[in-house]
Amino acid sequence: MTSILILNGPNLNLLGTRQPEVYGSTTLADIESACRGKAEDMGVALDFQQSNHEGVLIDAIHTAKGRHDGIILNAGALTHTSIAIMDAINSVELPVIELHLSNIHARESFRHKSWIAPVALGQICGFGAHGYSLAIDALAAHFGKT
Repeated sequence: MTSILILNGPNLNLLGTRQPEVYGSTTLADIESACRGKAEDMGVALDFQQSNHEGVLIDAIHTAKGRHDGIILNAGALTHTSIAIMDAINSVELPVIELHLSNIHARESFRHKSWIAPVALGQICGFGAHGYSLAIDALAAHFGKT
């Protein structure tokens, strides 16, 4: 069975209450529930992790090799600062979808640069919580499961 790690970074534990005008009112638990339902219908296993700490995210990426077939990563603001996360992705050689709830290209200029994009299979941004469903579809298509 195809297995996907959905990895969420800093401040995503606050979804639903943090800047709902930017990130929406859907909680991380709501997103996980919707993803589980979708994945079950597709015959895909999901594992979820969230951390506010860069090193924990890097450890999760490392641990994914051999356990998961791909990663959906919403690294939050670390997208724009963490060469270490980019290096971790490059090291494990797993397909990664970079995901953002908001359209990072329509926001502050510092959010336009992604260190993850050069090593990602693709990037999904601006579709709110629905982006997670799109990312599952994208990885499933990559694995030929559609």
